[in-house]
Amino acid sequence: MTIMKRTVSSKSRLIALGLTVWLGGCANLGYYAQAVDGHSNIRNKIRPIHAVIADPDAEPALKRSLATIVQLREFAIRNLKLPDNQSFTTYADLGRRYAIWNVSATPELSLHPEKWCFVAVGCVSYRGFFSETEANRFADDLRKKGYDVSVGGVRTYSTLGWFRDPILNTFLGYSDTELAQLIFHELAHQVVYVGDDSTFNESFATAVELEGIAHWLKEHGTEKQRVLFNVGQERKAASAALMVEYRKRLEDLYASDESDDEKRAGKARLFAELREQMSSLVTDKTKAAAYDRWLAQHLNNAHLASVSTYTQLVPAFRALLAQHEGNMDRFYEAVRALGRLPAAERAALLHGMDTGGQSASNTIP
Repeated sequence: MTIMKRTVSSKSRLIALGLTVWLGGCANLGYYAQAVDGHSNIRNKIRPIHAVIADPDAEPALKRSLATIVQLREFAIRNLKLPDNQSFTTYADLGRRYAIWNVSATPELSLHPEKWCFVAVGCVSYRGFFSETEANRFADDLRKKGYDVSVGGVRTYSTLGWFRDPILNTFLGYSDTELAQLIFHELAHQVVYVGDDSTFNESFATAVELEGIAHWLKEHGTEKQRVLFNVGQERKAASAALMVEYRKRLEDLYASDESDDEKRAGKARLFAELREQMSSLVTDKTKAAAYDRWLAQHLNNAHLASVSTYTQLVPAFRALLAQHEGNMDRFYEAVRALGRLPAAERAALLHGMDTGGQSASNTIP
């Protein structure tokens, strides 16, 4: 059977096999083929960042962004002790807005996400595609089976340090502060990755991101950048709290003794309330676009299934970092030790950790 549109080297086949892990795993040749094809397409377009910066024909805005990324990567390696493994030293323009599209799904009357599993890393609650068309086709198949489904474009792309990850055009268009957050977060994933524990992985990377941003803004940021960052953090916290509240209300509804028809009516009512509450959070029209795109969707369980994945354990990780007096090397070793524990023991230790007030704020003084 021919599963490739073009010839791909054995090395690329192995690389793409690894990619199916990070894209949600697969036991399907069609899914494997799109992973091979998508990753090979990226590899065929990469150029060293220093070559792009030196290119007289390259756009000035692109050169500036890449020069900023070079500085951020050096800062991450020096100040945060993040890996210096040649990741983010190359650039590729994919000619599209998103790197991949993730599909998530839940049952109609449940907030427990469907999962797709792979031997190397366990199970993840999404399935990623390099093609928006393929993602929508897969999503449509799930909808026909009665699932609530969400399809979201993802601008970042990483193999978690397995290979030399490039900077993509999809990364660009952010402010310098947002670029810093992205670089610190993605490099943190290369330090520790625990199979089948997305909350652990994402909360850890977010904690490193926040620590990095605090130091970066202190050394290189302006007062305006600090103010904008803090406003953004406050907005994120407010929207996250709102979604957690409505997730809990939906969980209570689905666990109740009401009939399925009554649950469907209650579900529709709660999502309508959530939409109205979320709309009221948007006061800065320059920042409303992301909210508008989210609210423009038909909101369903799949949109709330992963709420708090990125933040739930952040206070515990920040407390752990404080215990090690900000020493990143000792912090990483402690996190690795946690990652080696059985899941239940790891969760108990993190949830029981004294946060010492760390959870009060993620803003930068």
